[in-house]
Amino acid sequence: MNTIELKNVSKIYNNKVTAMDNVSLKLSEGEFIAVMGQSGSGKSTLLQIAGLLDSCTSGEVVINGENVSKLDKNKLADVRMKSLGFVFQAFHLNSHLKVYENIMVPMLINNEFKNKAEMKQKAEELTATVGLSHRIDHYPSELSGGEQQRVAIARALANNPDFILADEPTGNLDSKNELMIFEELKKLTGSGKGVLVVSHNDAVMDFTDRVCIMKDGVLEEK
Repeated sequence: MNTIELKNVSKIYNNKVTAMDNVSLKLSEGEFIAVMGQSGSGKSTLLQIAGLLDSCTSGEVVINGENVSKLDKNKLADVRMKSLGFVFQAFHLNSHLKVYENIMVPMLINNEFKNKAEMKQKAEELTATVGLSHRIDHYPSELSGGEQQRVAIARALANNPDFILADEPTGNLDSKNELMIFEELKKLTGSGKGVLVVSHNDAVMDFTDRVCIMKDGVLEEK
């Protein structure tokens, strides 16, 4: 079974600020976990460490049975490309690229894709998955916030990762689009993907299998 596991992970900045204090968490395939808490509680740090965007001061990060805590930058990048997809609050779409082109971006560093035609076909499939086939040739500026975030989810799926990590994915959206994005993320668990969401939004609790609360760097299950 595919898993991400944090084992007794701590993160200390400048030898004095403890962002995470002996945190352990396991996310399995097909599972939806939300980590909630106030700003500054350490929840985004947890997501960054689970996603190999930051390193821990102590403890271990184990992905699909491999301790990745001590891997070099190139090997970490390889694990991220193959196993992890990211969704952020700010969408981070390229304003000069159409929907399908934005979705293709992660494929450009994946040797499994043989040519641009194959990449575009995959992008078209993912666009349909998030219900945006009618917007495939549009630019981000022509989309609503909810549509932009659905493009970001499709892009996160480009390399067929085992896990989707989402940092405040509904932070810039109205309540209707919030629910739509949580529904899209929940759907992914049906295809076996593990989903970890960091959020302030109580609405996420209606979609999750587990809710954890982060407070002063300490994680507790709700």
